[in-house]
Amino acid sequence: MDDNKWLYVVPLLLLLTTSSSSASAANHKYKSGDSVPLYVNKVGPFQNPSETYRYFDLPFCMPGSTHLLDKPEALGEVLNGDRLVSAPYQLDFLVEKDSEVVCRKRLTKAEVSKFRSAVVKDYYFQMYYDDLPLWGFLGKAEKDAKSDPGENKYYLFKHLHFEVLYNKDRVIEVNVRTDPSALVDLSEDKEVDADFMYTVKWKETNIPFEKRMDKYSQSSNMPHHLEIHWFSIINSCVTVLLLTGFLATILMRVLKNDFVKYTHDEETAEDQEETGWKYIHGDVFRYPKYKSVFAAALGSGTQLFAIAILVFMLALVGVFYPYNRGALFTALVVIYALTSGFAGYTAASFYCQLEGTNWVRNLLLTGSLFCGPLFLTFCFLNTVAIAYNATAALPFGTIVVIVLIWVLVTSPLLVLGGIAGKNSKAEFQAPVRTTKYPREIPSLPWYRGTLPQMAMAGFLPFSAIYIELYYIFASVWGHRIYTIYSILFIVFIILLIVTAFITVALTYFQLAAEDHEWWWRSFLCGGSTGLFIYGYCLYYYYARSDMNGFMQTSFFFGYMACICYGFFLMLGSVGFRASLFFVRHIYRSIKCE
Repeated sequence: MDDNKWLYVVPLLLLLTTSSSSASAANHKYKSGDSVPLYVNKVGPFQNPSETYRYFDLPFCMPGSTHLLDKPEALGEVLNGDRLVSAPYQLDFLVEKDSEVVCRKRLTKAEVSKFRSAVVKDYYFQMYYDDLPLWGFLGKAEKDAKSDPGENKYYLFKHLHFEVLYNKDRVIEVNVRTDPSALVDLSEDKEVDADFMYTVKWKETNIPFEKRMDKYSQSSNMPHHLEIHWFSIINSCVTVLLLTGFLATILMRVLKNDFVKYTHDEETAEDQEETGWKYIHGDVFRYPKYKSVFAAALGSGTQLFAIAILVFMLALVGVFYPYNRGALFTALVVIYALTSGFAGYTAASFYCQLEGTNWVRNLLLTGSLFCGPLFLTFCFLNTVAIAYNATAALPFGTIVVIVLIWVLVTSPLLVLGGIAGKNSKAEFQAPVRTTKYPREIPSLPWYRGTLPQMAMAGFLPFSAIYIELYYIFASVWGHRIYTIYSILFIVFIILLIVTAFITVALTYFQLAAEDHEWWWRSFLCGGSTGLFIYGYCLYYYYARSDMNGFMQTSFFFGYMACICYGFFLMLGSVGFRASLFFVRHIYRSIKCE
């Protein structure tokens, strides 16, 4: 055990590093004249959150030193696309400056063209001062609707006004605005002179240091947004109540009638029209086709469910406060590595219950079922980011760290979990015996097919969460900040309940129609909500966002495909587990020959 403990310690240290590196600069107390760290981070089109570039990819004034000083960053910060370097501005504590000149620069035609292209694409910049984020736009465009587009005017802001709020010896808040009168005309391809300047003003405030991050979550907590969030929960609860009411009044009443009939003589039990599920008792626990893939999907889905629960626990205790840079990405990497044992144990245990023999191949399939598509997607998107020279392209060192985590933590725990699952000697608990030959499935109407059933199964859970989806998308693929994790957790629980209930209902109707191949159907119906979420991605991209360009489109649909695939596996596992519990219960409640 002593040798294996480091497998847990290393990733946890990475998680702690993320939090500590973000807080290290912020915990400093300053005296008048002390240097406060200011870093420039990235620039990019405002409508394309994934398409970001290094700040000095544009020809800004360089810092006074001859070389840029990169800020050491944790794993999650690099995954987040942050590339902090020393800024050319000096904002010493309580030192005010008025129109301080950073540099006087003659912009060449190529540099003017670079800046103009950035202004046309509505570029913004991001900086961090004492670990507080600040943003601004690079310039502005003056467009005349009547004139020719070639006659539009484009200007670069050359004067930044910093306003810093402090409380005694702490920095509390920082804002930056551009001077609309200090402009550099970029409209023509000619050399221009630019004097880059900045002004610094300090103001005292009574806001305590502990609450300085509250302003970033205020937008999420505004009454208007809270009303919409609560409306989302009420809508979801109504869906749950309608569904549970449907199950209670229809499904349970029919089951009760079935049980009453089966306790009487055979003549009463011969009516197969409504009670057909009793007559397939010899086939209902017949193992599914492709049982190795099924067990691997169940194991991967169980692991993803565990990841979701652990991430919610961290969110509810306040780990993912606004602009704790990279904490979520680090948590996902670490938790995925540490929970791989769940996938190995669940897959191997269930595979052995299904009398599978090649458990090693099953374990390899489990490890690659989700990681494989994610890895291929990452390789393609990282290549695109490298071609664009964007900050989303991961450095080689970061890729090596992730590979080491996968080799030293994820894979060993997956194998250990698989060995434990294989040696658990658990037996599949079927309350009735399975016949030697399968019963023929009667022909069924088209709406009882797999795809129509998946459409019905996915619609209700999706309708319970679609309102909340907009805020999540606006946070992940926009510039909004999502902080109401308690509401999100409630919606997640409702999603699980609705998925379980609708899958159980459809499983009963399938068995009542004497269709005993319910294993894969229950998994596919449970996971079909992931397909609806991906459909919402199409709607959000084209109707609710301004994203454009090959890189942003690739990142959006590529990574959302992986996320929706993860939801498919997770909710599929939930649906199957609920259906398995239900099927065992109803067949345990009757006597079969």
